Amino acid sequence: MLVYGKNVAREILNSNYQIKEIYLIDNFNNEELLKKIKENKLEPKYKTKNEMDKITKELHQGIIIEIEDYKYYDLNTIKNDEKADFIIILDHIEDPRNFGAIIRTCECANVDYIIIPNKRTTEVTPSAIKTSSGALANVKIVKVANLRNAIETLKKQNFWIIGTDADGDNYSELNYEGKTALVIGSEGNGLKPIIKESCDIIARIPLLGKVNSLNASVAAGIIIYKVIETRSKNV
Repeated sequence: MLVYGKNVAREILNSNYQIKEIYLIDNFNNEELLKKIKENKLEPKYKTKNEMDKITKELHQGIIIEIEDYKYYDLNTIKNDEKADFIIILDHIEDPRNFGAIIRTCECANVDYIIIPNKRTTEVTPSAIKTSSGALANVKIVKVANLRNAIETLKKQNFWIIGTDADGDNYSELNYEGKTALVIGSEGNGLKPIIKESCDIIARIPLLGKVNSLNASVAAGIIIYKVIETRSKNV
């Protein structure tokens, strides 16, 4: 998988990712990244701008890194993690930029895991990694065959399942103490009915304007930080 951009490169070089190759534009002069490349004992391949643009059509900022494909975790990882108490479940998010933005928020909020289905959803792509600004290097993503079954497993682990939709209770008035799994619906359809029925409670973000919905990553960010705020007040 190819990733690109200085912010992503910084996170990748500071992580445990297996780096296969690094391509730098001929006049690349970012001292911080050059030093980190040297510390990691990597030998970059220098390319002209035209050569770099042929490797990827995306905005690469003069640095492209080839890494191993992302290795997803499985649900047993959560079952065996006694410290995990905050999980985000994505119900078929399709836009890799939304996915990347959610990953970035989850990393900043120290969310333990993100759960995604293995079909009809965006996966970890270069675009998602780019949008996350490299935060993926510090986030654990679990892929499951069936979201409803995963939710039932989490309930047995004493997680409180909170879905997000337009007809629920005001998100600011809910109790987020204890083990919480927050379910974010897809951009176009929101929560699937079968997933909504599996939730213990539905949280609603009041909309005061004329637009009837929020971007999935924005909605996720609002409620994620409400969880953090609520917990910090009770420490």
